[in-house]
Amino acid sequence: MNSMDRMKELIEILNEASRAYYAQDREIMSNYEYDRLYDELVSLERDTGTVLSSSPTVNIGYEAVDELPKERHESPMLSLDKTKDREALKDWLKDMDGLLSWKLDGLTIVLTYNEGKLVKAVTRGNGEVGEVITGNARTFVNLPHVIQYKGELILRGEAVISYSDFEKINAQIEDVDARYKNPRNLCSGSVRQLNNEITAKRNVRLYAFTLVKADGVDFHNSRRAQMEFLNKQGFETVEYHLVNASDILDRIQYYADAVKDNDIPSDGLVLTYDDIEYGRSLGRTAKFPRDAIAFKWQDEIRETKLLEIEWSPSRTGLINPVAIFEPVELEGTTVQRASVHNVSIVKELQLGIGDTITVYKANMIIPQIADNLTRSGSVKIPSKCPACGGSTEIRRINDTEALYCVNPECPAKKIKLFTLFVSRDAMNIDGLSESTLEKFIGEGYIHEFADIFRLSRHKEELCKLEGFGEKSYNNLITAIDQARKVQLPKLIYSLGILNVGLSNAKIICREFDYDIDRLKHASIEQLGAIDGVGEVIARSFTDYFGDEKHLREFDELLKELSIEIPELDTGNEAINGKTFVITGSLEHFENRNALKELIESKGGKVSGSVSAKTDYLINNDINSNSSKNKKAKELNVRIITEADFMEIAGEK
Repeated sequence: MNSMDRMKELIEILNEASRAYYAQDREIMSNYEYDRLYDELVSLERDTGTVLSSSPTVNIGYEAVDELPKERHESPMLSLDKTKDREALKDWLKDMDGLLSWKLDGLTIVLTYNEGKLVKAVTRGNGEVGEVITGNARTFVNLPHVIQYKGELILRGEAVISYSDFEKINAQIEDVDARYKNPRNLCSGSVRQLNNEITAKRNVRLYAFTLVKADGVDFHNSRRAQMEFLNKQGFETVEYHLVNASDILDRIQYYADAVKDNDIPSDGLVLTYDDIEYGRSLGRTAKFPRDAIAFKWQDEIRETKLLEIEWSPSRTGLINPVAIFEPVELEGTTVQRASVHNVSIVKELQLGIGDTITVYKANMIIPQIADNLTRSGSVKIPSKCPACGGSTEIRRINDTEALYCVNPECPAKKIKLFTLFVSRDAMNIDGLSESTLEKFIGEGYIHEFADIFRLSRHKEELCKLEGFGEKSYNNLITAIDQARKVQLPKLIYSLGILNVGLSNAKIICREFDYDIDRLKHASIEQLGAIDGVGEVIARSFTDYFGDEKHLREFDELLKELSIEIPELDTGNEAINGKTFVITGSLEHFENRNALKELIESKGGKVSGSVSAKTDYLINNDINSNSSKNKKAKELNVRIITEADFMEIAGEK
């Protein structure tokens, strides 16, 4: 393969990895592997003198998702050039003073304050266009809502979730498959929620790292003075230290020692010139500003021997590969396991039992395989499920291969499925832990969901079980009886239909007017046409209710339950039965979801795109030239502001 072909191959691999990481909150390769391939691409571009327009060395990120309003940044938010060499950091600083701070691993947010109040918060997005998350930002636990400075203040900060909060939140998610992989993914999902009540429960914190604008304040040409100013306004700033060539190496070592016990996720350091005007005078390249540089930790890598691949089944049938290797010391702890994530990575690393592999801790925390030095490729993908012995199959989803058990009666699926069924966001039945469910299933008391509501038939036997006396039995039956009254979306979610989360279940139930019979007989076309559902979820839904066994079990379950149907206020004919599209930023509502719920509570529908079926487009900028405005005008759809809508809704 010639250099140009290799460059094209690397660009495709790296762009797909970036798209997954930034736009879809998933990871298809380790940070180590990404950096290695990125450095190879940079070297090839330097050697060939060619840089392709699609190269990640010139492009900055990917487009923000469509679920939140978008807004263009006044000036592009560039990435930073980076190094792993401590001496290179010292050489970059030369004889200048600099600010050395943590490079936090979360989601970058641009905040704007006017007249002392937060008026706007926008995510970094792709560096040029971000998502407006003002309502969510107001729930950040350490963000000041009112500050002393009354002029226009613009700053950048990193929204993060601490490791300790990450562990607590993950522990509350009983379904292991639904747990988040790392704090950054949890933070990204939390900050970009459509419902800021969820954000408020996640303990998101924001650490300011750059002051962009504060007219009329004399900072004496010092970045440190800007940070001190932000502190005085009530912002928590990222930990920083003033350094020069004589002490920067000692200060880097200070951070290296501190990162092991740091509760805030960090993937390196940032060095910025303290002299503001000097930094500005340096300008920028197409991709990087020249007044700052990032330092990434030199990963501590150890060689070890791969002993086995453990295949761990889950409720969805997904079987996750986990590497077991000879124990090694990494970053002060003993490590002997690392997730391999999926079949694609097993194949990419050409893993084989007895192979010599190198391992490291991503961000000095999460064990990962860096490389396989032997590459024997002898690991066989199991054709039988380790839990039930049933057949397995490899499925390709989003260009990634993963292994699944196809046996619907697999005990691993059953236990995990029933654990989801009783979890807080589903049927919310206290007293049925995974171990208790495993015991009841093993004893033959539970075969299907309805059996949980018939456990009183086995009172005598249950009270005799070890560790489960009459008091435990009575508490459990009380919890079960309380769960009989349930909202339909929670019931649908509790069934464990592949790809159908609670938010999807709510959307589907609303679309079919909470009519269970219509839900059971919905077609792929009907479901796929619902904004926010799509073909993948539609197919999962219809496959589930197209199965006679599932239908019979669902009907049996319904006999035990009382379904709560929300009452709609359909008296307002200007809203009831009408279809709305919402676009742009909002002023009167915390977020778009709050407005959407009000519309739906009055019998209206909310769609994501303007069509001939649209009755109103809500946009505070009526005269904008946005694509939705243009489409609305072409179709003679009425464009109204929030204030107009509130008047129609009788909310003024």
